[in-house]
Amino acid sequence: MSHAKRRRVLDIIATDATFERVPHRGADVWMGKCLHCNAHLTVALDGDPISRATIEHIIPRSAGGTDALENLALACARCNQGKGSRHDAHFHRDARVRELVDRLLQKRRDRWRDPADPDSE
Repeated sequence: MSHAKRRRVLDIIATDATFERVPHRGADVWMGKCLHCNAHLTVALDGDPISRATIEHIIPRSAGGTDALENLALACARCNQGKGSRHDAHFHRDARVRELVDRLLQKRRDRWRDPADPDSE
């Protein structure tokens, strides 16, 4: 994973209240929850995913979604790939897809915490 992607993962972790720094297999890691299914996600302190954590664009880029932190979350690969293949292409045509995105945006807002330097915790 590139340095820029690892930095983006750490920026998301810094704004997601489900992530905490915890000991795991002899080292400290970030542990939090998938935006979709609440499965545990584990990320090394340098931002490299240990579990299958992926960056989720809640409003898909194909529908005008941006890389703003409010539109980004971490999701397990299974959920993120499922959303992408089943829903993202239908965003403009399907009200149910927009409802799903609205629910995910609300969940992201509910989990929001003001960013601090995660290395200082």
